[in-house]
Parts: sequence; C-alpha cells; structure tokens
Amino acid sequence: MSTQEVANKLVQHCREGKFMEAIEDLYADNIESTEPMVNGGQAVTGKEAVIAKNNEWYASVEEVHSAQVSDPVVGGNYFSCAMDMDVTYKQHGRTQMSEICVYEVKDGKIVKDMFFYKM
Repeated sequence: MSTQEVANKLVQHCREGKFMEAIEDLYADNIESTEPMVNGGQAVTGKEAVIAKNNEWYASVEEVHSAQVSDPVVGGNYFSCAMDMDVTYKQHGRTQMSEICVYEVKDGKIVKDMFFYKM
C-alpha cells in the first residue's frame, strides 16, 4: 500500500471507532510509538506494546462521547491528521482533547507514530 492508502485506511478505521483494528491491520510488528504524556515521552516498541498501551487507555475510560478525525495530509512517507475526543475518564472526569498524530510508513505499514496533545 502507498502512504496515501495507509493514511486513508487509518482514518477510515478511526472514524468507524475501530482503533484496535487499525493497529492490527496497519502497524508494523516493530512499530515505535511515542506519546509525550505517557512514559515520560519515551517510545514503546513493538505491536504488542502498542496494543497493551491502548488497552490501558481503554481501561481508564468510562465513556467516549465523541471522536472526530480529520482527513490525512500526506508528504512522502509521512502523514498526519488531527483527532478530537470528548472522553470521561474513570478517575479524572470528562475532558476534551485535541491532538496531532504523525505517522511514518515503510513497505505499506506504519513504522512510527507520534502524538502531540495537551489535556
């Protein structure tokens, strides 16, 4: 798949609420994932580690009220999109977050992701 095809497929999965399916489908086994607010900004490596990180997030959520994802912007082997979520966390209550997501694609798979946000 081209970078544009991967980007379109990721956005489609996210718009359908299929975040875990996106990881299974589109992420390389050796994915490197970095979130500034998790692990002090240190990356986790490997699809299983990314799945575990996402499962931890889902376990902390009481309810997702809404989620929107922008169309992707592609440049070379990279693409980005904006994600906005309205979420109630079990321990922190309801919050809205907006983030920019940046992805690197190699051989038709996402090999790196990075998320920029403030809560």
